[in-house]
Amino acid sequence: MHIRIYQESDYSEVFKLWKEVGIFISYSDKEEEVNKILIANPKTFLVGTIEGKVIGTVIGGYDGRRGLIHHLAVLLNEQGKGYGKKLMLEVEKRFAEMGVVKSHLLIDSDNRKVIDFYIRLGWELRDLAVMSKTFVE
Repeated sequence: MHIRIYQESDYSEVFKLWKEVGIFISYSDKEEEVNKILIANPKTFLVGTIEGKVIGTVIGGYDGRRGLIHHLAVLLNEQGKGYGKKLMLEVEKRFAEMGVVKSHLLIDSDNRKVIDFYIRLGWELRDLAVMSKTFVE
């Protein structure tokens, strides 16, 4: 798998991948919203490709204080081959190069398979209340 920075032309493949793996799709996942990530975080929105086809994604956001991981996903038929781990290690490496000292990620609390994946990668499960607010419908 080759890892590279997301390009706007990747959107249709990325969106299809997110839907296939069951990522919750919201207003912020529309093309114009997703492409804004490149402005704020030009080096940490990554795609994994095989023979030019997008098979994985990870979005690393950084607000100047903390990192936040979004939408780590690998096509169902490519899961279990270490691609998700490679994407995570790459975004973590880029965070470290940027001076990010702490990062968070959000997972549905009943998604045990994904929680276990992140624990194996050294992430710590914390019991927090998560709140959100949508500003645009």
